[in-house]
Amino acid sequence: MAEAYIVDAVRAPVGRRRGGLSGVHPADLGAHPIQHLVARTGIDPEAIDDVMYGCLDTIGAQAGDIARSAALVAGLPDGVPGVTVDRQCGSSQQAVSFAAQAIMSGSADVVIAGGVQNMSRYPIMAGFTAGEAFGDPDPWSTSPGWRARYGDAEISQFRAADMIAEKWGISREDMERFSFQSHQRALRAISEGRFDREIVAFGDVTTDEGPRPDTSLEKMATLKTLSEGGRVTAAVSSQISDGAAALMLASDRAVTTHGLTPRARIHHMSVRGADPTWVLTAPIPATERALAKMGMSITDMDVVEINEAFASVVQAWLKEFPADPERVNPNGGAIALGHPLGASGARLMTTMLHELERTGGRYGLQTMCEGGGMANVTVIERL
Repeated sequence: MAEAYIVDAVRAPVGRRRGGLSGVHPADLGAHPIQHLVARTGIDPEAIDDVMYGCLDTIGAQAGDIARSAALVAGLPDGVPGVTVDRQCGSSQQAVSFAAQAIMSGSADVVIAGGVQNMSRYPIMAGFTAGEAFGDPDPWSTSPGWRARYGDAEISQFRAADMIAEKWGISREDMERFSFQSHQRALRAISEGRFDREIVAFGDVTTDEGPRPDTSLEKMATLKTLSEGGRVTAAVSSQISDGAAALMLASDRAVTTHGLTPRARIHHMSVRGADPTWVLTAPIPATERALAKMGMSITDMDVVEINEAFASVVQAWLKEFPADPERVNPNGGAIALGHPLGASGARLMTTMLHELERTGGRYGLQTMCEGGGMANVTVIERL
């Protein structure tokens, strides 16, 4: 089977809620990394076969196939199509998988895959609110088939994060220490310039706005839990954010034809589901299955990126795998850097690629929990 190579990967800084990117139209935000990929690689835009972008809550300015809109705003020729992918928080990671599959199958040679989300403009679950006008308070409860299978169990990521903390014996203090570490790692990465090569400034926004240098365990301890009697607080949860990220994938033929330099190859990609009422646990069985399919161990991975939707998600994963904690989210995660839903998968992969290059590592594994109780796993090999 043909190889799918990562030629380049860039991202906008991640903006805080109501921060420096909040007023940016999603099409312009999504166009930003596309423009820079084309400029940095020098590729003829006519050679791009498709643009695959992840995005959630595709309403308003994020509707109408935001991938196509972003491609056109980026200045790509009218002939370059675009498709929007929704696998919830893993949407842009799935977009990369779709792009790699297209290249491996021989049906495409150059694909830009990534994602965009302006959460300041369209808050998480904004699509639910839109559905209320049609009598649907959420995507599930009005379905007789869903109720017959899962009853009236509350489908909530916040409830699930607490359930995970309880099942895996993770205390509030454990989560707060993890969250504090995420901020410290992100601040260190920024101060050491680890993100400089992967970030392309958007106007006056030159760096990630989420990390808090003034946070402390004492401050975290003062916050109220999200539910009565629970353990999860805002401090141990991912931040509401705005952002965009994208990667250029290419075939052997395209690499030769266009004089491109591959930086990594897609070594593995898979996706797995788990109980949707738990929402966030799928990274565990997805990682188990991926490692089994590859015949590899988690200790073979030089870098691991797990989306920090909540501290308990990553901490439960760490209890199940003998991974070196220093190699897991070494530059912080979504608790500090933010989680612009549809863009986060591509943001994690972009950061993982650059961290492999910084450290000289060979393999990187990425996974993330997704709405509906799913998780993608992608392993890349640095070249």
